[in-house]
Amino acid sequence: MSVRLDAAYRSAAVRAIAGTGAGTEFDVLVVGGGVVGAGAALDAASRGLSVALVEARDWAAGTSSRSSKLVHGGLRYLEQRDFALVREALRERRLLLQRLAPHLVRPVQFLFPLTHPGWERAYVGAGVALYDSIGGARALPVHRHLSRGRALELAPSLRPDALTGAIRYHDAQVDDARLTMTLARTAAQHGATVLTRAEARGLLRDSGRVVGARVHDVRSGVTHAVRARRVIGATGVWTGGLGSAPFTIRMSKGVHVLVPRSLIRLGTGLVTRTEKSVLFVIPWGRFWLVGTTDTPWQGDPDRPAATRGDVDYLLAHANALLREPLRIEDVVGVYAGLRPLLAAAGTSETTKLSREHAVAQPEPGHVIVAGGKLTTYRVMAADVVDVAARGLGRAVAPSLTRHLPLIGAVGHHELWADRADLAHRAGLPVSTVERLLGRYGSEITDLLALMADDPELASPLGGGYLAAEAVYAVTHEGALDLDDVLARRTRIAIEYADGGAGVAARAAELVGEHLGWDASSRRAAVAAYREQARAESAALARVTLAPA
Repeated sequence: MSVRLDAAYRSAAVRAIAGTGAGTEFDVLVVGGGVVGAGAALDAASRGLSVALVEARDWAAGTSSRSSKLVHGGLRYLEQRDFALVREALRERRLLLQRLAPHLVRPVQFLFPLTHPGWERAYVGAGVALYDSIGGARALPVHRHLSRGRALELAPSLRPDALTGAIRYHDAQVDDARLTMTLARTAAQHGATVLTRAEARGLLRDSGRVVGARVHDVRSGVTHAVRARRVIGATGVWTGGLGSAPFTIRMSKGVHVLVPRSLIRLGTGLVTRTEKSVLFVIPWGRFWLVGTTDTPWQGDPDRPAATRGDVDYLLAHANALLREPLRIEDVVGVYAGLRPLLAAAGTSETTKLSREHAVAQPEPGHVIVAGGKLTTYRVMAADVVDVAARGLGRAVAPSLTRHLPLIGAVGHHELWADRADLAHRAGLPVSTVERLLGRYGSEITDLLALMADDPELASPLGGGYLAAEAVYAVTHEGALDLDDVLARRTRIAIEYADGGAGVAARAAELVGEHLGWDASSRRAAVAAYREQARAESAALARVTLAPA
């Protein structure tokens, strides 16, 4: 049985971190619950180390829920001749697709329109052929060259005069927030103590060494001295906030917009070069995800904000290819995230900074990792744990995570093959079972059990999500409030124009019993969420209604 990150688990986790001291300590304390921190906790726990993972907000509350949601090598890095990075990323893509998370990571086709006859087909074709062959060879179908006529059959929304032909290739995509949460759950399954709403507010030192951190439990208001032989900082754009760092992080803002799927008739995703980077049009359920920008951000890392200029940039580059232009009022949602890039001397443009990562030990007992990208989280995690494991006084196994399927992976293929019978037995449409398998893998059996016990949970919550998914979010996936449920366990917050305010009351009814909420607490939770949603809707309106 998989671990349940429910209220009882959280209480036990708080007791575990509060119990260090008087000769007891963790081997490793990981600070930061993004994809790299969760990956590091899993890596260390699977090596037999005692591990605690603390996150100030929720799993993936920062950058790790605001990416382009692609698992890819990055074609543009080939053009920058960063072959090692592309090879590494494509190897990780293959592992995720085939072994680690086949239930979460799935292939996606892209069309690369060609705009110049002759030389461009040869140039881009050579790059995509290399992309097919290094690192991730045989993981996905190889690319195909398409005539203009064939490209327009696949993508009738493209303007005929916007392309001379195209190249079709494959990459992969993932719900980044679900991947991060699943990593944290899998770490807990392997013995790690994982805890959200637990903010590391300072390091503990003894005789010139870091020996732990002061961790504030946001829920209770109590601060605990958590002792550990090593503290790993995996805090992304917040690097340096907990002790010094020997390198500088430069924040790059990436903005994405969501538009209804019905507005663009494409049988694939779309990728095109811009003057600064690349633009993706990515299928995302009932929507297209259009992104991204790549601009320096010097503001508060807690509050990256999109501007009208960001949205205009994205729509303008998409519209350069489309028969029927997207309008600003077509935008359903906007989100902005920050990439933590390693700074390079003499470079002010974030588009020219590498996506490679670095590991450093600024002082004894304290190891930090920074940089990198979503696709290579596992390599980053293994590298930082390798450094942290040195000098622990006993042999520590090498990283095992390349062989370690995440929760929900084992049995997924068999259930997918049996999905029609599974749907029949559950009384659900096959399409619903397919969607659930793509979010939960073999853990779908737990959701079906919830619905069998309470058939009302098979009813819609909104946006294609079922009521059972909200309940499962708090009984198994560590969600502690409506924002966790609607913004990261589901993605209703970005997929609804009202940010999910309209389903907040129903969600509160579903999860309140499991979170110990009485009627007053439920009303307060709904009011707080709706206020947050109104503020975010107002921010969207300021962007989409502002003068161009």
